[in-house]
Amino acid sequence: MSKNKSTNINTLAIHGPNKQSYPNGSLSPPIYQTSSFVFENVAQGADRFSGAEDGFIYGRLDNPTVRELEQRMASLEQTESAAAFASGMGAISATLLTLLKAGDEVVSTSALYGCSYSLLQHHLPMFGIKVKLVDEVAESALEMAVSENTKVMYIETPLNPGLEVLDLSRLIDFCQQRKIITVVDNTFMSPVLQNPAVLGADLVVHSATKFLNGHGDVIAGIACGREEMIAEIKSTMRKDLGAIISPHDAWLLMRGLKTLPLRVARHVENAEKVAAWLEQHPGIKSVAYPGLASHPGHALIGSQMSAGGAVIAFELQGGFEQAVAMMNQVHLCRLAVSLGDVETLIQHPASMTHSTYAPDELQAAGISSSLIRLAVGLEGVEDIIADLQQAIDKAMRKVNISAA
Repeated sequence: MSKNKSTNINTLAIHGPNKQSYPNGSLSPPIYQTSSFVFENVAQGADRFSGAEDGFIYGRLDNPTVRELEQRMASLEQTESAAAFASGMGAISATLLTLLKAGDEVVSTSALYGCSYSLLQHHLPMFGIKVKLVDEVAESALEMAVSENTKVMYIETPLNPGLEVLDLSRLIDFCQQRKIITVVDNTFMSPVLQNPAVLGADLVVHSATKFLNGHGDVIAGIACGREEMIAEIKSTMRKDLGAIISPHDAWLLMRGLKTLPLRVARHVENAEKVAAWLEQHPGIKSVAYPGLASHPGHALIGSQMSAGGAVIAFELQGGFEQAVAMMNQVHLCRLAVSLGDVETLIQHPASMTHSTYAPDELQAAGISSSLIRLAVGLEGVEDIIADLQQAIDKAMRKVNISAA
């Protein structure tokens, strides 16, 4: 096995960081569908359990197919190592439970993916971990929330579902000066558009279900970071929670990674056109998309991220009833949660992905009942726009809102 000298993300996505030679000349990596691995003798088994010898023991701990996926993800996020999980929440939960203990504090925003919010707000405090969630999506608010007990700052950017953008360089520099560990959820951007570790983030997590896989048929998660941190996550919480990805899902995810740069480029191209169309539509009250010049986070394109991604949040003039009517009228777009799939997906955060929030918590997080989240897919952009147009027109007629 030789090192792949290229740093081009298109090459790395296809070939990974190492030139692989597979059994029987296979072009595709094998799926090691096994629960256990055989030792040559008792001494070898003991050495593997003690860590004196590298090797495989049991599928809940490690697997050759999983390990290759991890090497590929580490190369894409430009980190030393990575750990693969059975879900994005498996990655986030195992990472935070490894880093935090009773008496420690974690700081984040109150606007987060619904299950991440539930983990922080409702579950971590049961372990004696203090959680501070700031309502204002601003670097200064996060900085002011930090105390001498703060161990971790957990950051989503862009935020789910409102698409607010936080300045990673500022927050990471602030945390480094205070020896606070930064964990950044990079799901919305993918390593194609944003590399938090290059900016100094300690750990980068993904719901690999989304852009990394891209085909709506795998649930998976990834954590990337320094070797010692990832090794601790693997040997403690991933092992003890049993959250490792299956070999078959790891193989599917590697297959998805091969087209990641191509898919993300098309996602962005489509999203930019859809967002611009929505912004000029008279029936639309507001559009949040970092790729629009009107978005406050647009200024960070070129320094923090290379484009605005493929997720758009918007509201119709007619409020909640019109939003529901519009989503019920789509044909090409699919009414489903998730994002990063080849299909365009549309959903209602307040009642779906963020249903873990109480009504007052939704208000505090700035998630309105009329907010729609659109994850733009790879269909012909004229078809996506035509579907949105007919759905909006029907919804406006239904609630007596004129487009004129």
